[in-house]
Amino acid sequence: MNYYPFDSRNNLYRSYLGAVPANESLRLRLLLHKDACVYDAFLRIVNDSDNSLCEVKMSPTNEWLYDYQFFDCDVKFPQGLYWYDFRYTSAYGEFFVIKSENSLGIVSQTQGERFQLTVYDENFTTPDWLKGGLIYQIFPDRFYNSGSKKSDVPQDRFICGDWNRIPEYRQNNGLCSLGNDYYGGDLAGIEQKLPYLKELGVTCVYLNPIFEAHSNHRYNTANYENVDMLLGDENDLVSLCEKAEKQGIKIILDGVFSHTGDDSVYFNRTGRYGDGGAYRDYNSIYREWFKFYDYPNGYDAWWGVKTLPETNEDNDSYTDYITGENGILRKYLRLGIGGWRLDVADELPDKFLDKLRTAVKTEKSDAYILGEVWEDASNKISYGARRKFLRGSQLDSVMNYPFANAIIEFVKHGGGNVLSETVHTVLENYPKCSVDTLMNHLGTHDTARVLTMLGRSDSFIGDRAWQSQQKLSEYEYNQGIKRLKAAAVIQYTLPGVPSLFYGDEAGVEGYGDPFCRATYPWGKENEELLSFYKELGKIRKNCKAFIDGDFYTVLANENAIAYTRKSDKSMVFIAVNRGEDAICLAVPQEFKECKKAFGKAVTNDEIVLNECEYCIIYK
Repeated sequence: MNYYPFDSRNNLYRSYLGAVPANESLRLRLLLHKDACVYDAFLRIVNDSDNSLCEVKMSPTNEWLYDYQFFDCDVKFPQGLYWYDFRYTSAYGEFFVIKSENSLGIVSQTQGERFQLTVYDENFTTPDWLKGGLIYQIFPDRFYNSGSKKSDVPQDRFICGDWNRIPEYRQNNGLCSLGNDYYGGDLAGIEQKLPYLKELGVTCVYLNPIFEAHSNHRYNTANYENVDMLLGDENDLVSLCEKAEKQGIKIILDGVFSHTGDDSVYFNRTGRYGDGGAYRDYNSIYREWFKFYDYPNGYDAWWGVKTLPETNEDNDSYTDYITGENGILRKYLRLGIGGWRLDVADELPDKFLDKLRTAVKTEKSDAYILGEVWEDASNKISYGARRKFLRGSQLDSVMNYPFANAIIEFVKHGGGNVLSETVHTVLENYPKCSVDTLMNHLGTHDTARVLTMLGRSDSFIGDRAWQSQQKLSEYEYNQGIKRLKAAAVIQYTLPGVPSLFYGDEAGVEGYGDPFCRATYPWGKENEELLSFYKELGKIRKNCKAFIDGDFYTVLANENAIAYTRKSDKSMVFIAVNRGEDAICLAVPQEFKECKKAFGKAVTNDEIVLNECEYCIIYK
């Protein structure tokens, strides 16, 4: 029997799997055949910060696996990012053990890809209250209108009287234009629907921006210090936080700090806020908060969008306004929120993020800091620098786009092996406490509705006018629902915390912005799908393995995936078949006494799954 010389995901070769706490002793072992006639073996480590390389000699041990001998060494690392491989000399020359396309090491005569090692602050922790829970994302204007009277609403906003009307997609359509149609969803409305959220199993509500702003998405902040008048006021926010807390639900807010709106008290290009502001007053206290290169019309704007002037996060005055003792972050934590989601976190400099974490954790040690990062957050490079989001001084965790993309791709087109590899890569690269608080979404305000993505076979080609006319056919809708259930079973059972985008559980469809931001269809929900999601929520609550249980792949091929989650308190087995052909799976030995929890039943210790069928069993 042949064995691989190294496997970074096997504790036979590593004493500590995944990212490693700083100064934690890590034993690495290499397994080499006796016929290799090895003289010496070395661990080679590259420090990502300066690309320096060092070698640590490995000692031959008296431990053998058949004809294979172990070589090992113990190492400790300060916080940082490292890359490693192995080198050995032998009677046949010099060889390297390099990384293959997955976690396995292979022998090579030349240098190649190295394994990643993330080392994080040994004191790094994340909020326990979120682990094992469920996030529910709400676009505030579109969830529920409490009917309460709105006051001081600017006259240049279009208030839509038809809750079921599709969002406006035309940019030049008079007052009712893209971004300027409001449906009146508010904080009081969310409070009224807390029992509904509780029934879904929700433990955390993530709200898209609620600050005063002059577009319905509110990512163009006009005043961080005020709740937007259409949503309510500070008292409404306090009430929502207090009532939600009683239901076991915490509220987190969307913090947009890389830019403001041009129509804001800070920039004030339109003059809405008088004669002040950075654009209209060269001596304004806010001028240095922005990046002017040819005052006043030449300034850096977010992705070139002139209505979104970029802020200068290196400016001490701006940074203190956001992160200071009496800054925006701490103000809203004092009002009762449970944390912050950071818009485009990868566009915020390290210095700013370091101060942000200090401010948030000083004010409320168990507050949650979630970052928008679309790629692997452990090794991302942005603005010419390797980022350190998950090493203990910045974010708690991130929005998990790698999982979302892999789940959707698997359910729609196949690739269970790719999905499994994606999960294991994240588990290997991220600190465990960040893994347990990942936001595992399938859809957000920035993507097409997951039901549409799964139901349609096209490539989403077409402008907004075309998209506004699209609706799933009966076949596409039913196909989408079937696939969505399979995807949700995976989403709800992988490491991390599942996140529902409001209305996905009710069967809402639609392409990207603005159609993914339609109103929740109260009274017109897909009741069967809604019941499905409520049952999934109960399973998460009842199975403690979802809090921090380890992940083990049992089966992963083109059309099926099966895996277990295990903790000291419980364990769960999950299997999903996305293929057209039925599959028969033997239930793992330790689950044979379990009863069916959800999906297909177990018969004679076997599970037969047809297309898009699933099974969850646990004890």
